Formats: sequence, structure tokens, C-alpha cells
Amino acid sequence: MSDPVTVAITRQLEPGHEAEMMSWLNAGIHLAERFPGFLGAGWVRPEAGSTEWHMLYRFADHDSLQQWEHSSQRAWWRASASGLGVVEARVEKRTGIEGWFDVPQSTLVVEGAAPAPAPPPRWKQACTIFLVFFPLSVAANWLGGQLVGDLFLPLRVLLTVLVMTPVMTYVALPWITRTMQWWLQGQPAPWRRDPEAASAS
Repeated sequence: MSDPVTVAITRQLEPGHEAEMMSWLNAGIHLAERFPGFLGAGWVRPEAGSTEWHMLYRFADHDSLQQWEHSSQRAWWRASASGLGVVEARVEKRTGIEGWFDVPQSTLVVEGAAPAPAPPPRWKQACTIFLVFFPLSVAANWLGGQLVGDLFLPLRVLLTVLVMTPVMTYVALPWITRTMQWWLQGQPAPWRRDPEAASAS
């Protein structure tokens, strides 16, 4: 059985088209949601005013990813960005859970460039997921007991999972991986870095 595949794409956008870019990205996610095997997607910018946009989407296996990538819907969606000045700079595909934790790297090998960082150890990935999964599970189960406590247990669990999955995919996992990136990559904690080096960077 094929492993899940995560695609990380970095796009450059001409300034002044931020609102259109957000609408375009969300439209692409809504289209991908209709395809079998779709597991989630999201996007993030490094900082306000940045021309760089990072997008992740994930499918259950290579075949389901291929159906989306070769579909007429995706072709139409990509063509609809022709007036935005969007340039696709980097594309990387990863299998397994590592795709959610890796920093997207260029598919071009540049002479003299630093090697791409290795994926974080699986135990670090598991700990990072636990940091958001446990409190969300507690909150969801408590609310489920309060609101639908009399519901048949499998249905109550189903409702909990339906609520937690988009929260984990679109909010919790992107936030915790950004917050814990220094630890995942084995870097010093932000509060322990040299203030002079931090200001120089």
C-alpha cells in the first residue's frame, strides 16, 4: 500500500495581489477536497508583506495525487492565476508524516548551496503532534460529553474526529510546527540565541 504523499510548493507573487492570491489558493483547496484520497491542505507566508507563499497539500497515496494533478479542474485552476503574476518557484514531494515538518527545498541543485536539512527524528515529530493533539482531544471529548453525551458512542467519536481533523490540519499542525521549528531542526531555543547574532540576521 502506498504511503501518503505531501506536496510542498513555494510560489512568488507580485505585490498588490494578496487578496486575489488568498482567494485563488482557497479555491484550489476547495477543488482538491472533491477528489478521493485528499487529506488536507493549507498555506502560509513567512511574514507580512512577503512575496513568498508556501502551500502544502496531502493525498492518501500516489495514485490519488496523480488523479488530482492530471485533472482538468486543477488545470483550469492553475490557468486562472495567469493575471496574478504568480511564479511557481519550488516543488517538493514527500511521503509519510515528514512532509508536514520539512522546510520546502528547491528542486534545483545550486552549486555551493548548503545541503537541505534532514527530516526531524520521528520521536520529535510524535512529541510535536502530541503537544496539540492531546489538549484538543481533551477539549473535544469534554465538549462532546456536554453537548451530545447521550449520543451513541461511535457517532459521538465520529463527530469529534470530524471537528478535530480540519482544526489539526489547518490550524494546530501548521502553528505547532512553526513554533517548534527550532527544536525540530536541532537549533538553539529562541530565548538562548545570541542577541547580537539575532539582530545581525
